[in-house]
Amino acid sequence: MDERMDLKQKADVSQEDRSRADMYNFLGLVLARPADEILLEQMSQLSGDQSELGKAVETLKRVSKVSKPNSVEIEFNKLFIGVGRGELLPYASYYLTGFLNEKPLAALRRDMVNLGLSRANNVYEPEDNIASLMEMMAALIVGRFGSPVSLGKQLKFFDKHIRPWAGHFFTDLEAAESSILYASVGSVGRLFMEIEVEAFRMSAEKSA
Repeated sequence: MDERMDLKQKADVSQEDRSRADMYNFLGLVLARPADEILLEQMSQLSGDQSELGKAVETLKRVSKVSKPNSVEIEFNKLFIGVGRGELLPYASYYLTGFLNEKPLAALRRDMVNLGLSRANNVYEPEDNIASLMEMMAALIVGRFGSPVSLGKQLKFFDKHIRPWAGHFFTDLEAAESSILYASVGSVGRLFMEIEVEAFRMSAEKSA
């Protein structure tokens, strides 16, 4: 991509949308693989405010400070991998149908093609896993694979592929037996999803 075009696209993205994309990217990163020492250090430097989401971020910060990479890897494996399967199956198809690789995945793949999104060559998991969907949403907001998409298209993608199940997943992550660090991640994710739902609702009302 032409560097000047890329810089212009970035300039066209508001600070609010960049912050939204940063949160989606963070959730995608922390849910894609066990947090290593570098990521734990970055998480220990997070800063929240007095909002419910800000307080959840502060809790995550405190837990990150006392977490060790080995224990986080064990926790991640118990939650998402396990022997045969983990405690949670973080896939849209499973949450919406009870089975993996079902219609929600096929629908997502069609929409990915239409939006110019593609799975990375080194990723082999189904695309409807929560980490990938968080990363896709961030990409749409900032235009990582082209121009930033409109709020209407963001809403369409969110309503179809994220809203129906992500809040349930993050709530399950908060309460999972194996969750320690990831319970705090679940709180952040759940509250952020609630904020996104409300923000999209208000935007739709304004444009109605």
